[in-house]
Amino acid sequence: MGWQQYASKILIDEQTLQKRVAELGAEISRDYAGKNLLLVCVLKGGVVFLTDLMRQITVPHRIDFMAISSYGTGARESTGVVRILMDLSSDIQGQDVLIVEDIIDTGHTLEYILRLLRARGPASLKVCCLLDKSERRQANIEVDYLGFSIPDEFVFGYGLDVDELYREVPVIAVLDPRYYDQTVS
Repeated sequence: MGWQQYASKILIDEQTLQKRVAELGAEISRDYAGKNLLLVCVLKGGVVFLTDLMRQITVPHRIDFMAISSYGTGARESTGVVRILMDLSSDIQGQDVLIVEDIIDTGHTLEYILRLLRARGPASLKVCCLLDKSERRQANIEVDYLGFSIPDEFVFGYGLDVDELYREVPVIAVLDPRYYDQTVS
């Protein structure tokens, strides 16, 4: 059985996603011309977005990764407790850092990451986020590059998971509410 059984609808189709990622890549390329760009991907959800985005960025850039947890298997909302599972492998002092995030919900996780990275002395620190659920925002977060504003629905695909599954789905789909309170397989 495939991912379609868990989706109530497709929120953003593949063509629309790829078009917006190309636009973001062009915007970032223009803004970071002549700068020392480091893309910091927040794992695991941001990896699909990062790989497509970095192919659209025409200026030289490096990548690094952080793994952060505020959800757990079976959880449909952030616990509010942020844990660093994997930190950056490089020093960001003096670098132009662009955080690449899959989704911003309450904003607490990203607020934590921004505070942590600012303390490390980057030349600049900005945020590129694919999806924004601004109506759920609790933290004051500024997004510099935004893919899409979405309604307050549980979404999966294009890197976002349901219980660690279906990250490979090439669209952004809405999880059918029948599965909110149960683990999918």
